[in-house]
Amino acid sequence: MANGRTRESRNNESRSDESRSDESIVRSSGNVFADLGLRDAGEKQTKVRLAVAIQQIIQARRLSQAAAARLLDINQPKISALVNYHLEGFSVERLLHFLNALDRDVEIIIRKKPRSRKTARILVTESQLSAV
Repeated sequence: MANGRTRESRNNESRSDESRSDESIVRSSGNVFADLGLRDAGEKQTKVRLAVAIQQIIQARRLSQAAAARLLDINQPKISALVNYHLEGFSVERLLHFLNALDRDVEIIIRKKPRSRKTARILVTESQLSAV
C-alpha cells in the first residue's frame, strides 16, 4: 500500500485513464437539443430559456404554484409542468404571454446573421430580472 493507495485503486485509476484516452471531446453548438440531433432543436431551446426566466421570476417573487397559476390564468398542474420543464404543452407564444403576465416586456429583434456564422439562429437572452 504505497502512498496510501491499494493495488486495486491503482488498477482502477489505470483503467480510468485508458478509457479517457478513447473518448473524444466535441465542442457544443450552443444548443444541446441540436447536439443531440433532436427535431425542432431551436424551438426546444427557446422554450427552455423562456421557462427558465418564468421560473426565476416565480421564485424571486416567492409565488406558490397556486398563486402563479392564478396570475397566469392556468391550473396548478400546468404550473408544475412548467417549473419542471415539461414544456410539450406550451407554445413559445404562450410562454411569451406568461412573461407579460409577470410584468415583463418581451422584445424581439430581427437582424441579418453575420457571414461568419453558417446558419441563422434564434437567441433568447434576458436582461436583469428584477424580483418586483
